[in-house]
Order: sequence, then structure tokens, then C-alpha cells
Amino acid sequence: MAEQPETGFAHGLMPHLLELRQRLIRSAAAVVVVFLCLMPFAAKLFDLLAAPMMNALPAGSKMIATGVITPFMVPVKVVLLLAFLLALPYVLHQAWGFIAPGLYAHEKRLVAPLIVASTLLFFAGVAFCYLFVFGVVFAFIQQFAPASISVAPDIESYYGFVLTMFLAFGVTFEVPVVVVVLARAGLVTLAQLKRARPYVIVGAFVVAAIVTPPDVMSQLLLAVPLCLLYELGLLVVPLFVHTAGQD
Repeated sequence: MAEQPETGFAHGLMPHLLELRQRLIRSAAAVVVVFLCLMPFAAKLFDLLAAPMMNALPAGSKMIATGVITPFMVPVKVVLLLAFLLALPYVLHQAWGFIAPGLYAHEKRLVAPLIVASTLLFFAGVAFCYLFVFGVVFAFIQQFAPASISVAPDIESYYGFVLTMFLAFGVTFEVPVVVVVLARAGLVTLAQLKRARPYVIVGAFVVAAIVTPPDVMSQLLLAVPLCLLYELGLLVVPLFVHTAGQD
């Protein structure tokens, strides 16, 4: 059978696929390099992650590991998570290098600030959760622990809880970016966003009740920042809407 001639579509698509593969390899390599550099400090990094919980527990308390390889695997997961976060700016730089050539000048002026802002806001959410929320929540929960029990959290359960909370607060802090994108795309107006305030408040507490532990303190610490960040988005929207009109 005669060989089929290469179509123009396939010929034009192949360079983009090769570039995408190259940038994915670079991104993965960056994560691996950071991971390998941090591995010697895995135990200390887990201790740092566990500090908010340990500070809330009575003096002399320790966490437990119920699995055979859990004392090894959980610190490795912590290092992998931290490696990804530290390499994220480079990963996003690779993503930007791939999509930027296909954007118009006015789209670049919009997308680049949004990528930077979303990254910084995600890190801010994770930092807020670690530095403030954990200390308040763990101390609040510890106050309700009966004196007849000995609190010894399992490290794997603790890691799962921490990861969930980091994602919840990191995504929550993206609210201003979401608001700006919706307004910039013309899907909603500023007036509509302002009228939606009551629904946003109710939705914030519903989301907080779903993704946080079943205690009032955790829910307040997620719902209140979500509402405040929505208001921040409303303040920023006019700048981007005005820019849209000039483009």
C-alpha cells in the first residue's frame, strides 16, 4: 500500500506537540531536581509541617505511624509536595512560553498578570493556612478533647488533612482572579457581581462546611477570607474592564 502523504494539519501540529513534550520534560525535571535536593531533609521538613499540631498538643506528645513504611512514605510525600510548590514558578514559566506565541498583544497583557497573581494568591492561601489557621484550629479542637483520652494523631491522616486544607485555602485565595476573569470575559457585569453578594456569602459558608473539619472555627477561617477576597475582586474589576474597553 502506498504511503499516505503527510497532511498540512499534521505537519503544522507536530512542532507544537514536540515543543509541548519538551516543556513538560523540563517542568518534570525541575520538580525532580528540587525533590532530590530536599530529600536529605525529609524528616526535618515533616517536623516543620507538624509544628502547628505539636504546639497544640500537651508537652511530650508525639504522633504515631500505624503503617510499616508510613514513617518513610509520608515525609517523602511532604518533600514531593514542597518540591512541586517550589518548582511551580518555573513550571508556569514553561507553560507561559508555550501559550504566549499564540496570544495577541492585549491578551498577553491580561494573561501574564493573571498567571503571576494566581500563583502569588495560591501561595498566600497556603501560607495563611499554615501560619494562622492551623494554630487556631488545632488549639480550638484540643480544648474539646476529653481529659480521659491521649491525643496521638496518625501522621498519614495528618498529611491528608494538611493537603486538603492547603488546597482549600489556596483555591479560595484565587477568588479575585476568578471574579476578574468573569468580568473581563463579559460573562457578568460589575453591577451583577455586587448584587450577587448575599449568594456569595451563603456559598462561602456552604463551601467552608464541606471542605473544612466540622468545627465552627475552621469554617469561619475559610468563609470570612473568601468573602473578603470576593470584595477585593470587585475593587480590581474596574481596572481590567477599563483596559478591555481600550483594547
